[in-house]
Amino acid sequence: MSDIREGAPADVSHPRTIRSFVRRTGRTTVGQAKAFADVGPKFLLAYTGTPMDFAAVYERAAPTILEIGFGMGEATAHIAALMPEKNFLCCEVHTPGVGALLKRIDEHSLSNIRILQHDAVEVIDHMLPLSSLDGVHIFFPDPWHKTKHNKRRLIQSPLIVKLAARLKPGGYLHCATDWQPYAEQILEVLTAEPLLVNTAGAGSDGYAPKPGYRPLTKFENRGIKLGHGVWDVVFTRA
Repeated sequence: MSDIREGAPADVSHPRTIRSFVRRTGRTTVGQAKAFADVGPKFLLAYTGTPMDFAAVYERAAPTILEIGFGMGEATAHIAALMPEKNFLCCEVHTPGVGALLKRIDEHSLSNIRILQHDAVEVIDHMLPLSSLDGVHIFFPDPWHKTKHNKRRLIQSPLIVKLAARLKPGGYLHCATDWQPYAEQILEVLTAEPLLVNTAGAGSDGYAPKPGYRPLTKFENRGIKLGHGVWDVVFTRA
């Protein structure tokens, strides 16, 4: 899940800044703990605060996709298996989710994923060079349903400015949500960013067909059967 926080009043000595998450408790399973021990040393990256050399990290030169907030890693592992020719840099702070993805990496013998268990905004600011990414995935970020909490939503202009600057020309930003008011906000925010162009094209409602690489989750399938909508928004860097 994701979070964005506004600046604090001037009398606060340490103002809050944009963050990509809210701390939540969770318990790791035995299998997840074993995955941390067995494959964590290879696939977990330390936050260094210095620009990354993707070729060195992945031991190859390949297109790199950033994913922010992968939850339990089901979609991440599916997409990485579907696209072995691409590198996936995945940011998630919640330990059970990280453990679950490490377990999937081990079970499916995936080699093209690396995980940073750190706030994605700090990773973007300090570790991702400008024009370095070929794509960004943000799937089902926390919608913060209550109006008074809307300011906590991840997809807002300050983050999109950062992401657009780090996409290569032709790189894409793909967001998906099952909450229509958030879909409308995402579409509005991305449309306002001058470096980004909507792939949906003129004459459409602005939303893209679900790209074939994004799997339907169990939660999403259940929602569709109940008549709930899912909205994909895909923009590219001009």
